[in-house]
Amino acid sequence: MARIQIRLPSLFAFSTDITLYQSHLNYGGHLDNALLLTLVSEARVRFFKSLGYTELDVEGVGILVSDAALQYRSEAFHGEVMVLRLGATDLGRKGFDMVWSMNERSTQREVARGKTGIVFFNYETRKVVPMPATFRDKLTRFKAPSALALCVNEPESTPA
Repeated sequence: MARIQIRLPSLFAFSTDITLYQSHLNYGGHLDNALLLTLVSEARVRFFKSLGYTELDVEGVGILVSDAALQYRSEAFHGEVMVLRLGATDLGRKGFDMVWSMNERSTQREVARGKTGIVFFNYETRKVVPMPATFRDKLTRFKAPSALALCVNEPESTPA
């Protein structure tokens, strides 16, 4: 079976802490897979705010999430504090990939990692637009190496 592999940079320029609430958990008592991206979305909002923007106003245009890829690494539980670290990679004409990592704060246990594709969008014309130059300049301090690699037909391990 093919597996998504996400390479993380050694350093991230932005991080934020988010505490897991009961509403983040599923019937198994751990972080619900559907709510993981909700946490990543909150971290993304904080990232843009740290640069002086909102997701609806980045130098006069907004953003859209164009795709997402993630890997689960361990369970996470109620009350744990997650450290979400974010960076930027694969800067293109109309967008970039936001690479992220989520670890439990006290033990540094990795919970998940991923990348989210971001494109710039004019909500009045309903069209994708070029990345604003001023934003691109600010983003360079968050630039990281390319993050996503798809491993196709990874050989299955055979019992010894």
